[in-house]
Amino acid sequence: MTPKKIKVLPENKLQIIWHDNSESIIKLANLKRNCPCAVCDSEREKQSSSYLPIYSDWELKIKSIDKIGTYAISIVWDDGHNTGIYTFDHLAKLAENASS
Repeated sequence: MTPKKIKVLPENKLQIIWHDNSESIIKLANLKRNCPCAVCDSEREKQSSSYLPIYSDWELKIKSIDKIGTYAISIVWDDGHNTGIYTFDHLAKLAENASS
């Protein structure tokens, strides 16, 4: 699946309109908690499975979203974090897990 439109909503959520016109909503906290970069992956491995990070408002602000080829987006967070490349498959799984 590929997105037609990606928009940050005021209530700290990311809206994705997919090519088939279906919609996914992902909380920014969930998006950040599941950042696929090596640093975040390593941090998750060190934590217990019950660990849930708490983010302040400024840590959940997005400065920019850039398309990476035809398969992913890169998110630049207001706190400077910018190394996660979120594939469209990863975004779809996050949205699917949020709705179940």
